Amino acid sequence: MPEFELPVTPVGFDALYVLELLEVTAELGRAQVRVSEQHKQPFGLVHGGVYAAISESLASHCTAFAVVPQGKAASGLSNQTSFLRPITEGTIHATAVRKHAGRTTWVWEVELSDDQGRLCVLTRMTIAVRDLPAN
Repeated sequence: MPEFELPVTPVGFDALYVLELLEVTAELGRAQVRVSEQHKQPFGLVHGGVYAAISESLASHCTAFAVVPQGKAASGLSNQTSFLRPITEGTIHATAVRKHAGRTTWVWEVELSDDQGRLCVLTRMTIAVRDLPAN
């Protein structure tokens, strides 16, 4: 397995919504996002796109952790997110558990909860595994 030291400074879109990776392995990932006004839609709830982004980034990081040393890349293929309970403040806590590790796809279940530990969002994330592009 490759070296992966936390914390990782988020880049790109992950930096925009301030994703904090807490644990990244080939079987499990944990991350969090502290809610700010920029994460909310007009009615004061965290925007659904924030949850989908957290799920995709976390599952992609975990898959990449395992497949990049084999010359492979990981990227989101499918994101099915169900919103069960709103979050309006505090921290979004995400836990990703790998359900399938295939040759060309990996499947993850991502649970996102609030500070009280209540399940708020559930995502099934499919990650495509492809050859790294030639330089």
